[in-house]
Amino acid sequence: MEMLKDYGLFLAKAITIVVAIVFIVRGLIAAVQHEREAGRDKITVKKLNRHYEYLHDVLQEEMSSHFERKQFAKAKKQQWKEEKKQAKEGGQPEKKKVFVLNFKGDIKASAVSSLREEVTAVLTVAKASDEVVVRLESSGVVVHAYGLAATQLQRFKRKQIPLTIAVDKVAASGGYLMACAADRILAAPFAIVGSIGVISQVPNFNRLLRKHDIDYEELTAGEYKRTLSIFGEVTEKGRQKFLEQLEDVHTSFKEFLQENRAQVEIKDVATGEYWYGKRALELKLVDELISSDDYLFAANETCDIYEVTYKSKETLRDKLAAGMEESLRRIYYFLWKREEESRYV
Repeated sequence: MEMLKDYGLFLAKAITIVVAIVFIVRGLIAAVQHEREAGRDKITVKKLNRHYEYLHDVLQEEMSSHFERKQFAKAKKQQWKEEKKQAKEGGQPEKKKVFVLNFKGDIKASAVSSLREEVTAVLTVAKASDEVVVRLESSGVVVHAYGLAATQLQRFKRKQIPLTIAVDKVAASGGYLMACAADRILAAPFAIVGSIGVISQVPNFNRLLRKHDIDYEELTAGEYKRTLSIFGEVTEKGRQKFLEQLEDVHTSFKEFLQENRAQVEIKDVATGEYWYGKRALELKLVDELISSDDYLFAANETCDIYEVTYKSKETLRDKLAAGMEESLRRIYYFLWKREEESRYV
C-alpha cells in the first residue's frame, strides 16, 4: 500500500513536470511565431483626417476653460452619434478618397520595392473618382531604377486614377523623371526641380598601372562590350561610343518628358540645369506652387485621406548597405550642388 502511495506521488510529480514543460514549449513556440509575424513585411494605413482632428482637439482643449471643455466634449459626442446614425441609414454621401504615398529616393531608388507594393494595394480599392498623391523627394542617379519607379506610377494612369506628385524639397534628374508620370505636379516655392540631363564619371588608373609596370588585361567579346573602364586604356573610339550612349539615355529622358508634359519646351529645359519652384512654374515643369501639407490640409475638408506605407523586414546587411548608400548619396548631392553653384560664381 505504501508502495502504491509513493508511486502515485511520483506519477503526480512526473505529470506536473511534463505539463510544465509542455506549457513552456508552447510559450516559446508562440513567442517565436509572434516574432516571425512581427518581422514579416507589412502594409499600414493611417487616416490623416483623424490626425488633423487630433491636433485640433488637443489645442482646443488646452485653450478652453473647464466649462468650455465639458461643452466641447458633449458636442463631440453628439457629433459622433449623428455620424454613426447617418452611416447606418446610408444617408451620408461617400467622400472622395485621397491615397498618400511617400517616396524618398536614394542612389539606386531602392524605395521602388516598397512603392510597387503600395501601388498594387491602392489599385485594389481606388476608383477613377479618387486621387493618389505621391510626396516625392529625390535627386535621382541610376537611370533604370528610376525608370522602373516612373513605370510603377504610370499604373495609375492606365486605371484612369488621377495622380498628383508633390515636391517639397527636390525632384531632380531621375526624381523629375518620376514626377513626369503625374497628371499634376505640385512644388513648394523653393523646391529644386529639373536637372534633365545625364552624367557619368569614370576614374581611370591605366597610366598609374603603366608607371609601376603593372599589366592589366581586359578581354571582351563584342566591339562595344566595354567602352570606358577603371583600369583599361582609354581610346578615342571608346570615349565617343560612351558619349553616344549618354546621348541616347538623354534622348529617352526627353522623349518621356515630351510624352507626359507636352506643354514643356524641351529645348529650354533639357540642359541639365535645375530651377527653384517659381522659375519651374514659369517653364511649365510644375503646375502649381504649394506644399504637400497645404494641399492635403485643404483636401481634409471634403475628402477621406489615407496614408499608405509598405515596410519590408530589414536585415542587418540591408541596414549597413542603406547606411553606405545614404553616405554616397550625400557626397554625390554635395558635389552636384557645388558644381551647380560654381556656374553662377
